[in-house]
Amino acid sequence: MERQGAMGRFTATMVVANNQDVQMARGGASSPDKIRSVTIDGVVDSGAANLVLPRRIAQQLGLNVVGQAKVRYAGQRRAKRQLVEEVRVEILGRHGAFQALVEPARETALIGAIVLEALDLVVDCTIQKLRPRDPRGIVAEIE
Repeated sequence: MERQGAMGRFTATMVVANNQDVQMARGGASSPDKIRSVTIDGVVDSGAANLVLPRRIAQQLGLNVVGQAKVRYAGQRRAKRQLVEEVRVEILGRHGAFQALVEPARETALIGAIVLEALDLVVDCTIQKLRPRDPRGIVAEIE
């Protein structure tokens, strides 16, 4: 599912969907064929916190804009970006619902630490792949 990229970065294929559509279908209020979803590559970046989606994907999924967030890029440039919610992400058979920043000119998604932690996925830099920390399921740590 992963493809190697430049400078040690790699991509992971994921399915993103409108989680409201998923819940409506699950509850019987809508049919599963009404779920808006897309398979997209995401650049894995454990140094980034957030999930970032291209604008075209957020629009295609019909995601609700819930506000704006200030973002700072690596070169210290700053901007405001839309924040959407109810993004269902599935990677390696694990799924969860998240908020995402919307980047207008981006072609791929960005998978940050929040998604990686919630889905209990480990970045293996040696082989440039994501893998489950425990293949039997998510392990939660509670103090």
